[in-house]
Amino acid sequence: MNGVTGPQSAIILVHCPDQKGLISAVTEFLSSHGGNIIDLDQHVDATRGVFFMRVEWDLAGFDIGRGEIGQLFGETIAGRFGMRWSLHFSDEIPRMAVFCSRLSHCVYDVLARCQSGEWRVEVPLIISNHDDLRPVAESFGVPYHMVPVTPETKAEAEARQLELLKSFEVDFIVLARYMQILSADFISRYPERIINIHHSFLPAFAGARPYHAAHARGVKIIGATSHYVTTELDAGPIIDQDVTRVTHKDSVEDLVRRGRDLEKMVLSRAIWHHLGRKVLCYDNRTVVFG
Repeated sequence: MNGVTGPQSAIILVHCPDQKGLISAVTEFLSSHGGNIIDLDQHVDATRGVFFMRVEWDLAGFDIGRGEIGQLFGETIAGRFGMRWSLHFSDEIPRMAVFCSRLSHCVYDVLARCQSGEWRVEVPLIISNHDDLRPVAESFGVPYHMVPVTPETKAEAEARQLELLKSFEVDFIVLARYMQILSADFISRYPERIINIHHSFLPAFAGARPYHAAHARGVKIIGATSHYVTTELDAGPIIDQDVTRVTHKDSVEDLVRRGRDLEKMVLSRAIWHHLGRKVLCYDNRTVVFG
């Protein structure tokens, strides 16, 4: 269901100090080697003086071997302009681990999108600190590993989780309402490769019952935020957000239901952007190419 079809392409993501000749240098490098550009998007942060670009080209007829593209680009283009860059290929199928606790709505949505073939991604395992969602994993045929976490066993639990991630060759992690705070050491193993989802009330209405607290205050909008995880709690680079209006007629149950719908949608869009290599992080912000 996740096989590669159609033309194979390569993608380069770039950011560097803004200067003249950046776009022409990259496009000339590709065209001079027979590359047909199929998508190019760029952005300049004028305040910070930083240039961002995503370029994708068809590999058919490209006269540089895949194993040599990175080295040649680095030597001839990236080094000259002081670029930070990464190279990816369309036939690479990332391996995504899903972390969850007891809430099932995001897990169901993520697994359904994977099973339907909407996303070209493999889910080799689910890791949870509870056993509640094991039947969900089994219904989708995904191995489920329950690793209990307590304040006293947190270090041992994370060590076990890291062992599992390594053994299953996981590329990135999705926290599908995983109700545990990851340690700085854990996060450092997967920089810009851990995606989280939560309601957008933070830092207001923190705690286990945010919708109840928001309802008591009579909020008029609710929302969801998906971001990369950093050591600063719930303050990593934002990938996607959305909101919906609510009124005094909405009950707590209405807010919870509509909030969970937003969480599913926002998380799925964030994963989609990540899978498409469309996100560049800089200064705790993101540039998300269309």
